[in-house]
Amino acid sequence: MTKSITAAELEALITRALQASNTSAANAASVSRALTQAEIDGQKGHGLSRVPSYAAQARAGKVDGHATPKVKRTRAATLMIDVANGFAYPAMDLAIAELPKVAAETGIAAAGFVRSHHFGVAGRHVERLAEKGLIALTVSNTPQAMAAWGGKRPVFGTNPLAFAAPRRDAPPLVIDMALSEVARGKIVTAAQKGEPIPLGWAVDANGQPTTDAKAALAGTLVPAGGAKGAALALMVETLAVALTGANFAFEASSFLDAEGPPPGAGQLLIAIDPAGFAGADTFADRFAVLASLIEDDEGARLPGSRRLALREQVAAGVINVDAKLLAEVVALAGAK
Repeated sequence: MTKSITAAELEALITRALQASNTSAANAASVSRALTQAEIDGQKGHGLSRVPSYAAQARAGKVDGHATPKVKRTRAATLMIDVANGFAYPAMDLAIAELPKVAAETGIAAAGFVRSHHFGVAGRHVERLAEKGLIALTVSNTPQAMAAWGGKRPVFGTNPLAFAAPRRDAPPLVIDMALSEVARGKIVTAAQKGEPIPLGWAVDANGQPTTDAKAALAGTLVPAGGAKGAALALMVETLAVALTGANFAFEASSFLDAEGPPPGAGQLLIAIDPAGFAGADTFADRFAVLASLIEDDEGARLPGSRRLALREQVAAGVINVDAKLLAEVVALAGAK
């Protein structure tokens, strides 16, 4: 069963729930903006469903709801951001404010994140930079969920990566993918609803294919594209963790419960200013050729069209959310 709510109402509700769970007003607002946008964009696994676990972790101190991220410029084009075991979204806000200024000087800029947490929809972070005229790429590791190719021990996370590029007179192109066959958030949502998952998404703790979402969460996820997906997950661990000093997936505690120490995940966010290369106009012109070729091919589409369509629907009305989950968040907020 679903219930309708406006985006503004949902954002305000999430903010209240987090503030009631040992989180500062500024941090709660940053998190709620990101989770509400995820709901709007149809990314349910990174939206309202995250509030109960985020709130529990803030109350337990697994995530510091009052943390203030700190940024240090380590080289002309590089930043290191200490998330201070707080929520990742305020740190991402900080990076998205700083990177365009650095990239304007150097042509390319990157921020590494340490002592971080779940950063939600990877594509939204790069999209925000593309809205400022920059090409952007981000990677993040997550707690262990996936084995190396041919192995049984989960050593990688789902390890999302995302890319965005600005377009002239059109919303940015956004490519966002988990390196598991499916994002773990979708399995979390299925487990919360008691629904099965498709065969081929995961294996159980015994290495057997399963359609049971809870058994999948106790087992390992299948890498997207087999060995290629597993190799890319290794690449992400290297960029997000070895480069930043964060915890590897097998060292990180779960994003999903309040048990254990902070996860200490790592991320890397790269911003490229087209003006530093062939020029912003040249980039826009050349990219338009490729985008148009794809769009003019009947049956083909650029990634992200579903997201944009969902945004148009919400702009004209309301968001439909799971009623049981909404009631849980209302209770967390202390609302009547």
